[in-house]
Amino acid sequence: MEAKATSRFVRGSHIKFRRYLKLIKGRDAQDALNIMDHMPGRNARVVFKTLQSAIANADHNQSMPVEALVVKAAYADKATVMRRWRPRARGRAFPIRKRTSHVTVVVATKGEQD
Repeated sequence: MEAKATSRFVRGSHIKFRRYLKLIKGRDAQDALNIMDHMPGRNARVVFKTLQSAIANADHNQSMPVEALVVKAAYADKATVMRRWRPRARGRAFPIRKRTSHVTVVVATKGEQD
């Protein structure tokens, strides 16, 4: 059995989220929570909250023991890009891309992470 949590349309680049998600993939859920709790950065807070939600979903919805949970998958996908324009010299305009992402964390019991 597995449980999943997704944070959708979060401000931030999917590439920058993947830096943090690589750190927790394959680890025990409690170890991953501890790692994310001590990481600096706004993106780490989003990953921490998504991981907390996945653990809570496993505990509440599927009655899985919290001590036996492992992060099976953690990934970030591209979402919509808000486009804005910055005025530049001589009447030109340069684009500003405000990127958003979908962050997903999947937890499973220790025997089922394959």
